[in-house]
Amino acid sequence: MASAAARFVLGSARVGVPKTTGVFRQKTSSATPVALARTAVTTSSGAILPKPVKISFGLVRISVIVVPFLYVGTLISKNFAALLEEHDIFVPEDDDDDD
Repeated sequence: MASAAARFVLGSARVGVPKTTGVFRQKTSSATPVALARTAVTTSSGAILPKPVKISFGLVRISVIVVPFLYVGTLISKNFAALLEEHDIFVPEDDDDDD
């Protein structure tokens, strides 16, 4: 009874899953069982590929992205605050602290 339930669970887990995909491929041999290997990190012979080249992001590249978006954000917030004040939705009160 338990083995039938285990076969049902294992069989239902495989439904809809392809046997091979583009990322995984099956290595077959007459002496070893079927095993999956990631083709993104291994060669066809099973050797591990070298590390990819790392692209460093310098301060110049970061500032080229950050500064324009900060500027656009300040323009949007300034225009929205002026719109709110124009329609009397939000008008800051003048504080008289001259006492």
